Amino acid sequence: MVCDGEGLPLAVLVTGANVHDIHGFKPLLQAIPPIRSRRGPRRHRPDKVRADKAYEAAELRRWLRRRGITSRIARKGIESKERLGRHRWKIERTISWLLNYRRLAVRYERHGDLFTAFLTLAAALICYKKLSRIAT
Repeated sequence: MVCDGEGLPLAVLVTGANVHDIHGFKPLLQAIPPIRSRRGPRRHRPDKVRADKAYEAAELRRWLRRRGITSRIARKGIESKERLGRHRWKIERTISWLLNYRRLAVRYERHGDLFTAFLTLAAALICYKKLSRIAT
């Protein structure tokens, strides 16, 4: 799942149980829809990416650098998780919001496309609830 700075889900992806997190990172960043800004053209990529130590790979850092994205990924054995934890709680909060939906807390669907549909629907509901609170 990719979230914005406030924890709203921008893109979701379902992978197999034994697939490492790094393999889903690139498709997830490429799935971010164009974002309308107040001035200038639509943005197709984020300015900065924050991730935990599971996403630490030199090849992934090079890929982000080529795309012009600043990476804030904790390095194994060098950086502590406390520095990144200040921002990580927003993602953990969003995951807990998703797990409030019963069909996502326990996976009832056998087919991945059905689970992906329910996950996308839950992400859309989270965005709707958050944005409707802001509008009022």
